[in-house]
Amino acid sequence: MWILGLPTILAVLLFPTFWTAAVSVHSSTLLLARSHSLPSPSAGALLTEWAASLAAQSAADVTRVAMLAAAVPAKAKPRSKGRSFVPIAPGRQILSIPNYVARARLGTPSQTLLVAIDPSNDAAWIPCSACIGCAPKSSPSFAPTDSSTYRPVRCGSPQCAQVPGAASCPGGPGASCAFNLSYGSSTFQAVLGQDVLALAGGGAASSYTFGCLRVVTGRSVPPQGLLGFGRGPLSFLSQTKDTYGSVFSYCLPSYKSSNFSGTLRLGPAGQPKRIKTTPLLYNPHRPTLYYVDMVGIRVGGRAVAVPAWALASFDTATGTGGTIVDAGTMFTRLSPPVYAAVRDAFRRRARAPVSAPLGGFDTCYNVTGGMRVPSVTFAFAGGAGAAVTLPEENVMIHSSWGGVACLAMAAGPSTGVNAGLNVLASMQQQNHRVLFDVANGRVGFSRELCTA
Repeated sequence: MWILGLPTILAVLLFPTFWTAAVSVHSSTLLLARSHSLPSPSAGALLTEWAASLAAQSAADVTRVAMLAAAVPAKAKPRSKGRSFVPIAPGRQILSIPNYVARARLGTPSQTLLVAIDPSNDAAWIPCSACIGCAPKSSPSFAPTDSSTYRPVRCGSPQCAQVPGAASCPGGPGASCAFNLSYGSSTFQAVLGQDVLALAGGGAASSYTFGCLRVVTGRSVPPQGLLGFGRGPLSFLSQTKDTYGSVFSYCLPSYKSSNFSGTLRLGPAGQPKRIKTTPLLYNPHRPTLYYVDMVGIRVGGRAVAVPAWALASFDTATGTGGTIVDAGTMFTRLSPPVYAAVRDAFRRRARAPVSAPLGGFDTCYNVTGGMRVPSVTFAFAGGAGAAVTLPEENVMIHSSWGGVACLAMAAGPSTGVNAGLNVLASMQQQNHRVLFDVANGRVGFSRELCTA
């Protein structure tokens, strides 16, 4: 049994980002929101405070989706055998943000930043010097004037036409390309630029296109910038496809870790040879996101009776439904009929005294005397071997100070644009290698311990 202590549970609960509604934007960018802050535990009413915090986060998790629409990213075959292993760490301990972070070097001479890695976002944006409303001056930012290789992107260029939302070009062709965007509770204004970008352990991209932040309102924007790994034209995946062949994978370490023990592997070389894969699906209504076909769920080794329609792929006419793999959402969200079937099967096989629901979690137990936790297996299209069985650390969220553990999953919305959507989230991915091979149209999973 793995029971988390108080510092760990706070790290877990403060870590995630959640989907949030935003104004309609014609882009392939998922707009993310920072998680709600948690109260510091004190003597008395600890579980009540924890429950309230979980409820707030659960509500935010339900509303994390933004409307998406963009051009189809190219699926070119790799032209080279580039390979890079980039160390990543939870940003919670380092920057007090809910994203994983990597070390990056930008410009000539290089300026070092800790950028958030976001697989559900397309663009990159970096706080630039003299930015109004960016992180405190003590936080590193990028100074374009100090880089001999920085170049502004002009209106009328192909890159300007690819920015999230609509480009702002009041000065006409030849003026600097500007754009506005929402990110969680924040909005920002940026100008598009290009410069040399390199991730620690990786090669350099000589003319990487990114947004140079000029004005920021709100506190959701990662303080040292963000690098999008979605499938849109301005994502890292697309801009480096000639080097890395539209292939990457990650292993997310435990949320309690403050070390750069996780890895972001870039390129087809160096990816695991023995890995369970399933076809990667393309949703034209949400082209950024990584869709897979989940065909069944087992609890305690036994198949859960789930209506076939509830696990069906997304609706091709509307884009609703289906299953995505997302490292930004904390807890897996299953469509209501799927979650109800999984929850009921879990309750029948779990062995521990039942505890009252906490926050958005309705399946909780008193674990002071121990608990037998049934395994949970997600089965995907691609044959009998295309399945991932989760150990206890990926199934339960524990509180040693309250003696309570809850099933770390919840039901998604029953109505609206996300009705029927299943989200396989980061809590269930930690200590697994997750492969995104866009060039060959597949997603893979294998167990890998990367927490140190």
